[in-house]
Amino acid sequence: MARRISVLVVEDEVLISNLVTEALNDVGFDVLAVPDGEEAMRHIEADPNIDVLFTDINLAGRMDGGSLAEQARRHRPELPIVYCSGRCSPSAIAPPVPRSIFVRKPYDLTEICTLLTRLTSTTH
Repeated sequence: MARRISVLVVEDEVLISNLVTEALNDVGFDVLAVPDGEEAMRHIEADPNIDVLFTDINLAGRMDGGSLAEQARRHRPELPIVYCSGRCSPSAIAPPVPRSIFVRKPYDLTEICTLLTRLTSTTH
């Protein structure tokens, strides 16, 4: 049996984090949700099985989603990254890491599931 796709969700709004986590779990993803970039980096550095990073741009703490993506890519150069925001446009990420995708909130969870599956299809 193939390993489930592992998604690291970084979202500081608890209701959104819970909603995304539940939706992704329901369709078969293995989800780890954390509230900030610092905790996300600890997991990225410790867990080579994380398949995709799904991060809000505006995060609590010292690190925003753009900084998180840059640090994550230094540690894992091929890690697929999906940025999302309801307040910022893609131009707010200066500059986004190569081969990343921006999704505007509110997003359709079915479309997010399809996107994450597509992004990780070459690794599974």
